[in-house]
Amino acid sequence: MGESSDSVSVDIDMLSFGGKEHVVKTSRGSISVYVCGDQEKPALITYPDVALNSMTCFQGLLFSPDAASLLLHNFCIYHIDAPGHELGADVISSDVPLLSVDDLADQVAEVLDFFGLKQVLCLGVMAGAYILTLFTMRYQERVLGLILVSPICKAPSWTEWFYNKVLMNLLYFYGMCGILKECLLQRYFSKEIRCSVQGAEADIIQACRRLLDERKSLNVMRFLQAINERYDLTEGLENLQCRTLIFVGESSQFRDESVYMSTKMGKKTCALVEVEACGSLVTEEHPYAMIIPIEFFLMGFGYHRQPYFASSSSIGSNPTSPSSRCCIAPELLSPESLGIKLKPIKTRVDIDVKV
Repeated sequence: MGESSDSVSVDIDMLSFGGKEHVVKTSRGSISVYVCGDQEKPALITYPDVALNSMTCFQGLLFSPDAASLLLHNFCIYHIDAPGHELGADVISSDVPLLSVDDLADQVAEVLDFFGLKQVLCLGVMAGAYILTLFTMRYQERVLGLILVSPICKAPSWTEWFYNKVLMNLLYFYGMCGILKECLLQRYFSKEIRCSVQGAEADIIQACRRLLDERKSLNVMRFLQAINERYDLTEGLENLQCRTLIFVGESSQFRDESVYMSTKMGKKTCALVEVEACGSLVTEEHPYAMIIPIEFFLMGFGYHRQPYFASSSSIGSNPTSPSSRCCIAPELLSPESLGIKLKPIKTRVDIDVKV
């Protein structure tokens, strides 16, 4: 999209995930779940960030051929949207109680019950990563592994708490106004893609502006309020046993927290991938940087890329992509270590790998 050569530009009005939307009634209200793929396959659960939904948060990743051959080939994907964030959503009535992060995590469990899912892999972005991490802590036996993008795990600092309060006031009094959209774009994307040297705004930024206009501001406010009242998960992180892969852009405002989270989870079960010249929304800004790490991560569970696509990598055809220089530590390539002895790596780091 735009000036970023490894992003994926998609017109959301013309393409869809090709799945089916389900409205799941839970004890904490109805929630939209978009199901893509064969429900006989293993389940991959996704949860997006504030003001985003499954289409706006994961289309860049899932519409790339390499990701399709890896993820859609192996999994049925269940896209869970935060309450009132789905396309065409109505404004949630003020009579409906506000949900806490615990309520949102329990909703995920009820979605699994609705579809009869016993164990799942999870993919969450920012606030969605927090919800799925909390869900994993509360229902450890139901989660095989976590893929987290720019995750947060601490309680908000006073600065973040006050900043979010300002955003909530803007949402309440002015709706999805221009200044609010700018704040959200800064949350999602790096300065490099938001401020093109040519002066023209990147396609991905223009598309995101249009899609934010479709969000119901009061629904976004409710989700943001829940996230602003979150609590610290540090103590629980140390007890998590599931394998975890964390992505974060080096210019993400959540970078330090993502690094902190990876250190608390431990090197034996968690790998950290930092993506250069990228903001928080790695799934949209640099989706190809995620393919190789996810592929090696999933090998630890016995999943492999669809054979037809195995030799046709879009990474190789895109030399300026961060992921074209992504190197995996040699320890990750041994069968006994795949998905277990994961080490922090950075994209664009030259390492000679001999196998």
